Amino acid sequence: MTVLFSELQLPGWAETGEKIGLGDVTFAYDDAKAFTLPCHTSDPEIFFADDDAVIAQAKALCGSCPMRNACLDGALSRQEPCGVWGGQLIEDGVIIERRRRAGRPPKVVAA
Repeated sequence: MTVLFSELQLPGWAETGEKIGLGDVTFAYDDAKAFTLPCHTSDPEIFFADDDAVIAQAKALCGSCPMRNACLDGALSRQEPCGVWGGQLIEDGVIIERRRRAGRPPKVVAA
C-alpha cells in the first residue's frame, strides 16, 4: 500500500469510513464544465486567506456554484484543515463563523 504525502496532511484521512474526494465533487458536475467552476477560474489563494474581506469574497464566489453542497459535504467528510469550502469557512474539519485573530481578544466584539 502506498500513502501519498498529501493524505498524511489531512487528519482522519487514513481512518476507515467514507470520504468524498475532490474528484468526486469536481467531476460529478460534468467533465466538460468542471473547470468552469468558480474555484477553478479564480485565484486559489483567496480560499485560504486570513483577511476577512478576502474570505467574504471567496464565500461570495461559492454562492453561485452548482457544486456548493457537494463541496461542503466533501470537505467535512475529509476533515479539511482550513479554507473556504462550499461557501463556509472551515478550520480543523469544523465550520466556523470567523477566523480567530492572534493576540488577546477585544473587550467588545464587533457584530
